[in-house]
Amino acid sequence: QVQVVESGGGLVQAGGSLRLSCVASKTGASVYSINTMGWHRQTPGNQRELVAEISSSGHTNYADSVKGRFTISRDNTKNTVHLQMNSLKTEDTAVYYCRVHYNSTPIVSRVEWGRGTEVTVSS
Repeated sequence: QVQVVESGGGLVQAGGSLRLSCVASKTGASVYSINTMGWHRQTPGNQRELVAEISSSGHTNYADSVKGRFTISRDNTKNTVHLQMNSLKTEDTAVYYCRVHYNSTPIVSRVEWGRGTEVTVSS
């Protein structure tokens, strides 16, 4: 299985920057590959939404609301993914969750979520 742990959240003023990090640790032998890694966010009363994701080959996908401000990157040797958030807005305030899609066998895929890290952007 895979254990997912996020870090890097906090309080920042509008216009500022934060960098989130996520580590996917293999906790057993049953991890064939780690595939797409990404960040989602959720605010109270709303559904969790995609922020950005990156495939194992480096293909990225961003929500329209963060394009040009956020950058996702990953290090496949360390199974880590980062989200550099610049020009933060108050509407970026949310709990940010790391999502890891992996294969436990060549044909069985699974998804694991982290517990979330809180980002608060003040005006």
